[in-house]
Amino acid sequence: MKKLVSAGEILVEIMAESIGQSFLEPGPLAGPFPSGAPAIFIGQAAALGQPAGLIGAVGGDDFGQLNIDRLSALGADVSAIAVREGHATGTAFVAYRTDASRHFVFNIRNSAAGLLEMDDAAKRLLAGADHVHVMGSSLFSDRATDVALAAIAAVKAKSGTVSFDPNIRREIMQASGTRQALDHVLAQTDVFLPSGNELFLFSSASDEQAAVRELLGRGISCIVLKKGADGATYHDRKGTLAMPGFVVEEVDPTGAGDCFGAAFVSFWLRGASPADA
Repeated sequence: MKKLVSAGEILVEIMAESIGQSFLEPGPLAGPFPSGAPAIFIGQAAALGQPAGLIGAVGGDDFGQLNIDRLSALGADVSAIAVREGHATGTAFVAYRTDASRHFVFNIRNSAAGLLEMDDAAKRLLAGADHVHVMGSSLFSDRATDVALAAIAAVKAKSGTVSFDPNIRREIMQASGTRQALDHVLAQTDVFLPSGNELFLFSSASDEQAAVRELLGRGISCIVLKKGADGATYHDRKGTLAMPGFVVEEVDPTGAGDCFGAAFVSFWLRGASPADA
């Protein structure tokens, strides 16, 4: 079975317990929960039985151990997760607004998460990889971007494949060089996994079908447009397949897109049909 690898932020998530709760005053919080978009992705893939490993860094603290323990329990390869003593594991505090949007307070760039590197352990992990998954949120610094691009180069050199979830964060887009990094990743992408209007960030088109045609024309093999409660739409050069969402009671939307992407990519790597994936 093909092995997939991702690289990026590992953190804990701490959530406001009430909708409309603000971080401008004290309030009840829930957590810590192991998190970070690439960590959620790799954990979900491993839970589905896909060989999967993560390149990243955590602090030598309880939050870091929480993440390593969780990924290990799910069956993920944690050999390339470095423990940076003297540095704190990354954090994300999340508040839920009444309009269903979320407000984040991140500590990623200046935490242990910002100290990931292409060390010997990372190179060994990539030596056995067939596929690399990139999260746009993981391009949060020049250092992190260099690791992601090196991972892509290593896998592509072996005729491997790349999936890309833009996972755009306002804080990330404000960083110098982020746009260029996103475009570079897209140029190497086989499976593109945007959510909603993220599709149009990479196209000059103003409607879905035109944007899809433009992106497929650049060499992307398939596009899976995530639409939240409305499901997802699969596009490739042979046609389009729209699938409805499942009716569920939402507990917490955090990581839903990451889990969806991990499931799709895992089954795509196994040769499943778009409908089955």
